[in-house]
Amino acid sequence: MAENQEMSPVEMKVARQVEYYFGDHNLPRDKFLKEQLQLDDGWVTLETMLKFNRLRTLTTDCNVVVAALEKSKTGLLEIHEDKTKIRRSPSNPLPEINDDYKDALKHKSVYIKGFPLQTTLDEIQEWLNGKGNIENIQMRRNLERSFKGSIFICFDTEESSKKFLERSDIKSFKDNEMLVLSREDYHAKKAEERKSWKAETKAKAKQDKEEQQKHTEEKEMDLLLTEKTGCLLKFSGELENVSREDFHLLFSDHGKIKWVDFIRGNKEGTLLFDGNAKEALEKAQEANDGELKIKNCSVTWELLEGDEEKEMLKKIIGAQQESYSKSRGRGGRGRSGGRGRGRGRGRGRGGRDHGRPKYQGKKTKFDSDNEEDAPVAPKRELEEADGPAAKVLKTENGS
Repeated sequence: MAENQEMSPVEMKVARQVEYYFGDHNLPRDKFLKEQLQLDDGWVTLETMLKFNRLRTLTTDCNVVVAALEKSKTGLLEIHEDKTKIRRSPSNPLPEINDDYKDALKHKSVYIKGFPLQTTLDEIQEWLNGKGNIENIQMRRNLERSFKGSIFICFDTEESSKKFLERSDIKSFKDNEMLVLSREDYHAKKAEERKSWKAETKAKAKQDKEEQQKHTEEKEMDLLLTEKTGCLLKFSGELENVSREDFHLLFSDHGKIKWVDFIRGNKEGTLLFDGNAKEALEKAQEANDGELKIKNCSVTWELLEGDEEKEMLKKIIGAQQESYSKSRGRGGRGRSGGRGRGRGRGRGRGGRDHGRPKYQGKKTKFDSDNEEDAPVAPKRELEEADGPAAKVLKTENGS
């Protein structure tokens, strides 16, 4: 809207407000005003116009409205000869709302942020006065209709918007630092913020999931540790020729061993019993006249307690789970009895072992016969002490 120095401050506000009602931005969306235009060839009485809330706060005098529009140089409105009604000039029709119009609108618009939330439209209009030909000011509001502190302003031309962005007096408002962007830059900035927000949200969800999983695993581990308290027996001695199978044989009539933490050639290790380790040790000692040796080698036996027991249980449970995962990954027959997809699937039906003599003798099977790679009982076996012993690979230490 062109400004006229002969206008009084009130007349400037009145002309700007009335022209906003009939402008390109408001009129296509103003259902009431469009209905009024249909009644009298586009004419709307001033009496009707003065019912609009914002205009009524500026003036209730029809003569003030007429005087303001007569002094305006925009050419948007015309006044009826009897000066009782106004309409949008037929020589200035509404533009067609198409893609070209929307694209032009985007290039004429500017985004400004930093206004105090209590700022009024009058204060914003006063601050923008003299800074370009502005067609529309949109105060951005949230769902509660409260001002968000930012606005979009639309200029009459793209050139006007570019000149506005180059001004040095738009960087602050009442000591507030202002963010001023073209509408294109604003949308690019928001797109980047949304992308960053999605990435942060995804990362946080992943972190929360990992923390929840860790918490669950810790609870499960604490439960297992509680259940297996008193089940560990540590041993040490000269054990060069001792295998894991020897420990199974030693305690075969006194307690069931679920896991042997021992590497052949070492001088110490730990046994995990499916039950009370102290009872198994006392029964074995009693059956061997009080001194429990293995392959005629003297062995020192120690019941683990406290933190040492807890740490060793964690180690053994972790080793069991890792070994079970590896055995499943090799495609062998799982503990649940599922059919494997490994290399040996065809044996017995024309596979590599077809025609080979079968060993018919009785075998003794242990949970940890294999010194290196034997699959071990999964975590659930710690909870099912009465289940059958799992099949494992045999090595030179098997019987």
